[in-house]
Amino acid sequence: MRTTLQFSITLPNEMAEIVKNKVASGEYASESEVLRDGMRALMARDKAIDSWLFQTVVPAYDALKEDPSRALLLDQVRKRLAAEHEKATLKE
Repeated sequence: MRTTLQFSITLPNEMAEIVKNKVASGEYASESEVLRDGMRALMARDKAIDSWLFQTVVPAYDALKEDPSRALLLDQVRKRLAAEHEKATLKE
């Protein structure tokens, strides 16, 4: 039984050039390898986003739903972000 499926795809010229350059440089042996690696990266990104949503966002939402007094006003968020930004830029 075959473990692959053949596709015919169309890429914008800029993307097609990137794929061709990756192969021409010897970084990849074929265009298919470039696209498979791109798909692996996309899958890893999707997995990371799902993990963040379920481990961070959902619990925060549930906690806020349970205790709405934990919510911050927009001005409070802006002040906190500005302070964090200032602290971060001072370290540089």
